[in-house]
Amino acid sequence: MPVGTQASVKAVSPEDLTETGVQVILANTYHLYLRPGHPVIRRLGGLHRFMNWPGPILTDSGGFQVYSLTPLRSLTESGVTFRSHIDGSQHFIGPEEAVEIQEALGADIIMAFDECAPYPCDYDYVERSVRLTTSWAERSLDRKQREDQCLFGIVQGGMYRDLREKSARELVAMGFEGYALGGLSVGEDADTRRRVIQEVIPFLPADKPVYLMGVGTPEDIVEAVTLGVDMFDCVMPTRNARNGTLFTSTGKMSIKNARYAEDDRPIDETCDCYTCTRYSRAYLRHLFMAKEILVYRLNTIHNLAYYTRLMTQLRDAIREDRLTEYRTTFYKRRASPQA
Repeated sequence: MPVGTQASVKAVSPEDLTETGVQVILANTYHLYLRPGHPVIRRLGGLHRFMNWPGPILTDSGGFQVYSLTPLRSLTESGVTFRSHIDGSQHFIGPEEAVEIQEALGADIIMAFDECAPYPCDYDYVERSVRLTTSWAERSLDRKQREDQCLFGIVQGGMYRDLREKSARELVAMGFEGYALGGLSVGEDADTRRRVIQEVIPFLPADKPVYLMGVGTPEDIVEAVTLGVDMFDCVMPTRNARNGTLFTSTGKMSIKNARYAEDDRPIDETCDCYTCTRYSRAYLRHLFMAKEILVYRLNTIHNLAYYTRLMTQLRDAIREDRLTEYRTTFYKRRASPQA
């Protein structure tokens, strides 16, 4: 799911997203609550109409942004009091408020309010975080009114196996329509992340979607899918595009490199996206070095097309029972010398 924090995936239009094969996008509850405000979006017909996106939208609960953007937050059993990173104004969000905001936004998939523990973090704090997350999840369910929205619970527990199991079991007992793995991609190494995913997946229903929040690299996605994860979001494809880093079937490419100054080939000769079928590496490098705005759109289109194609290939491999073979081929290609 491409990240459209402010109801916009940076540098591209909804039509661009559709053409690259995007099926679902993510918007951010915290940011849209602060600006322009969920009542405004509701009055204007909801998020789909507001941003002219016809496909499904997922909104997060705002819990991670409150944790990461507001260091002066005050945490209680009721919820979180915090100051806006925009103007310093004081606000309060609890589970009821988080659901109310998301219902007003009109997303198709909404998230229960959770408490994201920092990393690293001691056991006692994470234990309290799990207790809060469970309590808030139950209150989120009780507050939910719209039948046309799916509500996901967010599994917390830090890097502690027993706390992850406790969180997962308590949420599954409530009967959510999907389950997210929160509190990962917050500074832990890839091996630790893989271990946590591997430990928690057995406690989640096989017939419900599992969403790994904030991840990640193509390698992260392939590994997580192999472990049983279904859904992902990350700013990586769009942010890297704006920084001149492009994803290809053989690995990452920095379009800033002087070696591409006269390279007439597309970014990736295996890619049929709008950018690769029309523009050369040389032209994209020229645009980037000249700081032309067009390059942000063209690079972003390619990176999103790469990610959507990766997910399509993974789905096909699962359907055809050759996921292990696909994983092996994926890494073999990335080990080959880059063109």
